[in-house]
Amino acid sequence: MTVVANALGSAVPPSSSASSSGLDGVNFFIAAMSAGFGPYVAAYLANQQWTPQDVGFVLSVSALAALLSQLPGGELVDIVRSKRLLVALGAVIVAISAIIIGIRPSLPVVSAGLILQGITGGFLGPAIASISLGIVGQTGLPDRLGRNQRFASIGGLIAAGLMGLIAYFLSYRAIFTVVAVLVLPLLVILARIRPSEVHFGRACGAPDHHTIDQPARIRRKALWKNPALVTFAAGLFLFQLANASILPLVGETLAYQRGRSSSLIVSALIILPQIVVAVAAPWVGREAQTWGRRPLLLIGFAALLARAVLLAFVTNPLLLMGFQLLDGVSGAVVGVLTALVISDVTNGTGRFNLAQGSVGMASGIGAALSTALFGLVAAHFGRTAVFLSIAAVALLAELLFFFFMPETRPSGAK
Repeated sequence: MTVVANALGSAVPPSSSASSSGLDGVNFFIAAMSAGFGPYVAAYLANQQWTPQDVGFVLSVSALAALLSQLPGGELVDIVRSKRLLVALGAVIVAISAIIIGIRPSLPVVSAGLILQGITGGFLGPAIASISLGIVGQTGLPDRLGRNQRFASIGGLIAAGLMGLIAYFLSYRAIFTVVAVLVLPLLVILARIRPSEVHFGRACGAPDHHTIDQPARIRRKALWKNPALVTFAAGLFLFQLANASILPLVGETLAYQRGRSSSLIVSALIILPQIVVAVAAPWVGREAQTWGRRPLLLIGFAALLARAVLLAFVTNPLLLMGFQLLDGVSGAVVGVLTALVISDVTNGTGRFNLAQGSVGMASGIGAALSTALFGLVAAHFGRTAVFLSIAAVALLAELLFFFFMPETRPSGAK
């Protein structure tokens, strides 16, 4: 079954090298800034003698803020004409939150900083995808998203290595100073993107409209009457439900088995998939035009299924690193195709970014439930049972996409 997208709109003039390189740099620096949060916040607070309960609380507050910001963030990106302004605003907020966390590591102050950082998750990523669509249009989006993912992965890798060295030689607090400073080159490179090349209508999924007073938007609730979008959101919910808890569970097992040396292995488990994503993402973007979206999605979900099954029976660290390459396959596919499929099924609706927020919320709920649900399974039934349970969820996602997810590539895109 094939979904034929609405008209692709008028021909898109080629983007300038300035806008293209500017978008590359934005993806690089946003990923670099984001690398300073997550595990480094937990390590920093633990170093400040915080209890595990307090650390878990502030991280949960940040995750909740990110989750609740998805829908209003998507709506905001659809409405605001200057997508570059939203990216600049989000980057400045991230920098401010880093400064707040680094200056005074008290519970209310850190909570406020992480809430600010979490809120940017609702509009920062969608704004970058929206700029990409506005510049290159529907037909150029697959290659552009592959390139976005490559530069984001490279930025995250370099920043993670740099921040690890900074934490070792200076302090964890210094990491947040680096995050704040990175906003300066980001704003410089963002200015290279030419506003005239970001077509307002295309950026919202309404390619035939350019003015803000003619958005040609469908009603919001009509999005959820789109079976392809609903199936896609359900599939990503299941994907994140299975995927989000795997690395924490592996890290916990290694900590018990390997003690202090486990940190090096966990670092390798984080870095290796990112290398695969950086290499494979452009290929995924290209093949999405020839193979179509659906076959690649099935490959990405199958990689998650295979990884969960293998982890159920193997604990050798070298083999675990090999299995993590499959995470890179899944990451490249999902990272590139999420915005692409949403663009396919919302083309002509004017609700591209709201749909991104809706799918992002479904994914976020799956990730939030994952660690809690499978943590309980691991505690009561052990390692093998928990990874086989994860594999069962991954299999359900694979079957959902195999039987119900249509091909969304627009006719003639090949």
